Amino acid sequence: MSPPVAPPGWSRWLVPPAALAVHLSIGQAYAWSVFKPPLESALGLSGTQSALPFQLGIVMLGLSAAFGGTLVERKGPRWAMTVALICFSSGFLLSALGAATEQYWLIVLGYGFVGGVGLGIGYISPVSTLIKWFPDRPGMATGIAIMGFGGGALVASPWSAQMLESFGADSTGIALAFLVHGLTYAVFMLLGVLLVRVPRPARAAADAPAATPTGPQVSARDALRTPQFWLLWLVLCTNVTAGIGILEKAAPMITDFFADTSAPVSVTAAAGFVALLSAANMAGRIGWSSASDLIGRKNIYRLYLGAGALMYALIALFGDSSRALFVLCALVILSFYGGGFATAPAYLKDLFGTYQVGAVHGRLLTAWSTAGVLGPLIVNWVADRQEEAGRHGSSLYGLSFVIMIGLLVAGFVANELVRPVHPRHHVSRPHETKEAADERREQHESA
Repeated sequence: MSPPVAPPGWSRWLVPPAALAVHLSIGQAYAWSVFKPPLESALGLSGTQSALPFQLGIVMLGLSAAFGGTLVERKGPRWAMTVALICFSSGFLLSALGAATEQYWLIVLGYGFVGGVGLGIGYISPVSTLIKWFPDRPGMATGIAIMGFGGGALVASPWSAQMLESFGADSTGIALAFLVHGLTYAVFMLLGVLLVRVPRPARAAADAPAATPTGPQVSARDALRTPQFWLLWLVLCTNVTAGIGILEKAAPMITDFFADTSAPVSVTAAAGFVALLSAANMAGRIGWSSASDLIGRKNIYRLYLGAGALMYALIALFGDSSRALFVLCALVILSFYGGGFATAPAYLKDLFGTYQVGAVHGRLLTAWSTAGVLGPLIVNWVADRQEEAGRHGSSLYGLSFVIMIGLLVAGFVANELVRPVHPRHHVSRPHETKEAADERREQHESA
């Protein structure tokens, strides 16, 4: 399937909706918790077992993005979106079969493994194309698309809950809900497949700046040989770990913090807190990434990591004395979490150019896989150890918050160490003579 080239007069503003159609669909992953209690009840699972499909899905997201990134660059966005559609929808259909036959391994295989491949390929499918269409505003462009992934749960969570209420929370009802998800998302993602276009080689469109690559251009293979890639990997990993530290345990965390007060947090209020976090996650993806176009990528990550550490410190010191402070700080942390995801492709474009930015981004997402395991592990392991020691309430989380602050400080330092990529890693520019290339490298080294 060759990448469809935009005809003359094609508006670049049609590309973000195509990306959103995919990202809003695969963003359902953040609503997996809706299925946990029914699965535990219907199939006799523990909390750890019911989390397996989600955890495997996040791991496969990073791995498929890393190993499939170069193929996505070569085949183009329509091919990638088609693969994402097939895998993500098939994952739900396999899960439906698993729920209907009460074979949990099929749900893990379907949603976690097959669907996880769809997550990874779908997540990176529009990134390179958007950056090429919007070279003047890469942060805003990728923020629009990746905002969809953060906001997918706002649609999927109530929709899934309503289906389980209508169909029933037994294995048959869960199977029907999975089936409806798979078919509906296939139709919705197909809109993105049909709509997406790549820019013409000479220029993107009548209303877009020239698409000819400018600045440094580094291949995905060479990017992995630079310290800049691994510094940014550490930056993303620490920022995501800090966000997941709140997101993964949000409802029980706010309940524990105010359990000993005269007005403990109700189940409904805790669910509302989770919804607020999802909204902050989504808003941060478009808001902070757009701001990075104005103040620069390094500066915006200084904010994510420095202010994020401050927010964690405020929660650790004063969070149990003020509900408003706790909620506000958590919302800011989640906005940074979302913003970090959305700004990463633009940061990569600044460092490595647009040559294979999708493939580089795919490899960078292994940081997400690592953080997806590390964040919940830190918070849950520390809470379990503190509970065994006889502590309760906010005391369950103090040590894990200190660890998160340390990680964010490490990420802040890594961000400060990022420098422009050395010209020896640059690919040759089209029609550039050896003398011109040598002169460009000398100018870079002098600068």
